[in-house]
Order: sequence, then structure tokens, then C-alpha cells
Amino acid sequence: MTAAREGTSGASGSQLDFAAALLDPQLAVPRGLRAWNGSDPRARLAVYRNNVVSSLVDALAETFPVIQQLVGQEFFRAMAAIFVRQSPPRSQVLAHYGRDFPSFIAAFEPARALPYLADVARLEVARVAAYHAADADPVSDEVVSLALASGDRMGELQLVLHPSLSTLQSPFAVVTLWVAHQTEGGIEGGMAPVDVDAPESALVLRSGLDVLVLRAPEGAVAFVDALRLGLDLGEAAARAGAAAPAFDLTATLSPLLAHGVLTSLHLPPRLPA
Repeated sequence: MTAAREGTSGASGSQLDFAAALLDPQLAVPRGLRAWNGSDPRARLAVYRNNVVSSLVDALAETFPVIQQLVGQEFFRAMAAIFVRQSPPRSQVLAHYGRDFPSFIAAFEPARALPYLADVARLEVARVAAYHAADADPVSDEVVSLALASGDRMGELQLVLHPSLSTLQSPFAVVTLWVAHQTEGGIEGGMAPVDVDAPESALVLRSGLDVLVLRAPEGAVAFVDALRLGLDLGEAAARAGAAAPAFDLTATLSPLLAHGVLTSLHLPPRLPA
């Protein structure tokens, strides 16, 4: 199937018309479109359209397997097809496609009965982002030991976090729901009851080649977000303590160190008095 070329601007217009018709079955066959063997271009376009939409839905299913398990394949594919037609890819890298899917789900009326669905989708987006994040070497044990020996200046420490680390804070039990759907092939024999209205926070990171979803200790999200803003250890801990009075700095730092999420620890130069 080819589109007739009528100069540079004509070709551009034909391509835009074809792209629009490809995702909108209500649009007419673009002017100048013809099949190489003389067959009806409407039938050929319909087949091509279905193949493209189906392929993009398949890509979303790869990124959002838990969402598909939660709503069922039929509902998922119908919902994803609507999203595909409204938000086609802007990049040839399909691994990044679907970043806007959680926001779409949040506004999708047929999914309103599952208010936690959008946050579970955000968790799945974070996992894909972590997998494709840049590499960075973790800080050495020697540097950690020296930092912990910095005495009364320890609060001034500047911590740099791995590019893969992200946080998610939700009024729903997103981590529990995600973990419950990690059995091979889905849930076997059903799943234990989950209090979906129990608030949970997550740390999503890549440790080696594995992407991990960790249930965040209380205040950990505020702490990590503060470090991302460039606050030092003391300032970040104070902000986390204000957000969560039960914040435990040791309980928060331990998994970050264990999984190699800290890539730099240093003291800024002390200014002369």
C-alpha cells in the first residue's frame, strides 16, 4: 500500500493524513492511497490499522502485566486500544511507550471502581524506567566508613543516588498488590485478601540487573526526594522527620546501601570562619 507523492509538502501532508487514518477508524481513506495490486485500499488499510493497534496494545501489555492481571485481558486490551488511538507513540523506542497510561487510567470512567489501578500502573512505569536508567557504580565500603566517622559534620554529608531510584507514595496498597501478582503465569489458587486502602510507599531501583520494588519505611520517600533536591543528610532527615515522626534514618539508609543505591558520599569544603 502506497501514498501518492505530490512534491515535498504533498508527501508530508499524505503521511500525516495516513498516520491519522491509521489510528482513527472513523476517518476516510486518505486521498491518493492505493494498493499495489489494485485491491480496495479501504480493506487493506483496515487490516494494517488492526495490526498496528494490536502491536501497540501488545507493547503496553508487556509494560503493564499486573494491570492486565487486575482487570483481565479483555478489559485491558479494550482500554489500551482507546489509549493507543488517543496517544500514539512519539518515539520509535517502544520500551518507553505508555508513560502517560497511568494518567489515562485515572481518568478512564470504566476503571473508576478500581481507584488504586493508576498507582499500580505508575509503579510499573517506574520499573521500566529503572531498568533502562543509566549505570553508576555504588559508593565503596571504605568511603561509607569514612563518612560515618565524620563526627559532628555527618549531617553535612552530600549523598548522590543511583539514576534508577524513584519513589512512589500512594493511598493504596500498591506494593502488596504488585507483589501478590508476581507468581509465574499469574495468581495460582487465588490470592490472600488485600486491604487495598492501606497506604503504602515504594522505592523502585535497579540492583545489578534486577529491578526491585521495596516497601519504603515511613518517611523514606520524603528523605529520598529531599536528597534528590540537593539537601544534605541532616536537612533531608529533618524533612523526613517532619513528614513522618516515626522516621528511622538507619532503617532507610540500610537498604539503600545494601542495594548499591548510593553512588557518592562526600563532605563539602568547610568555609573559613
